[in-house]
Amino acid sequence: MLTGLGLPAAPEPDLAGLRTLYSAWCQRVPFDNVRKLIWLREGIAGPLPGDDADDYFEAWLTHGTGGTCWAGNGALQSLLVATGFQARRGYGTMMAAPDIPPNHGTVVVAIEGDDYLVDASVLFGEPLPLCAGARVAHPARGVSLRNDDDGKLRLAWRAFHADPFDCRIESTDASAEVFSRFHEVTRAWSPFNFSLSARLNVGDEVVGASFGQLAKLDGEGPIQFAEASTSKRKHLLTDQLGISEEMADRLPVDLETPSPPKRR
Repeated sequence: MLTGLGLPAAPEPDLAGLRTLYSAWCQRVPFDNVRKLIWLREGIAGPLPGDDADDYFEAWLTHGTGGTCWAGNGALQSLLVATGFQARRGYGTMMAAPDIPPNHGTVVVAIEGDDYLVDASVLFGEPLPLCAGARVAHPARGVSLRNDDDGKLRLAWRAFHADPFDCRIESTDASAEVFSRFHEVTRAWSPFNFSLSARLNVGDEVVGASFGQLAKLDGEGPIQFAEASTSKRKHLLTDQLGISEEMADRLPVDLETPSPPKRR
């Protein structure tokens, strides 16, 4: 994995080392639901793809695919621990609607008594101090943290479908088993179960796809959208995200995302 990330050796488990590893991840490992769409549409049995970190790493090294939040952040946390960092899994709630249950995995790293947020889905490029007022000042992938009315931290970030979009931090210490249970719940319904969703930092830009459209953030204005034709979608996957032609060709056509089932 370190070789694939362009790192000659494991960085020192300090803030500079975390910045080096996380920056490399954000430029090379996409957030995407390619394997998940294939698994669901083809009816493949077993755990969801990437639920196990070794499976995630093998797929990225072979095909360039990443994963959705539970898979990607579980893998990132595992890599950080393997390279000597004190990394924990956390989870939050992407505030698509009020009063919904937690729906997002993330990672928290302790360094010299301070906690830093890194995230394999939002991909903000550098460790974010886990405290109100902290921010990453970048025109395309910049994020910020603030306290909400209940005293919980909220991460504001530039999602393709909503800009800005809030994620409320619910827990900063979760087990792999909790991650796996949250991941399995998404098998029945998730906004990432029907159409291509992807995101990667390419230089100073953020490129990807969301809800049937290609998207790009360059920091010079609003999000730019384009038609996601078959050829343009394959170009995004293979030429910009680094995903293999084999996986791009297996990717099923987009379906309209249905409304989520009513919660009991």
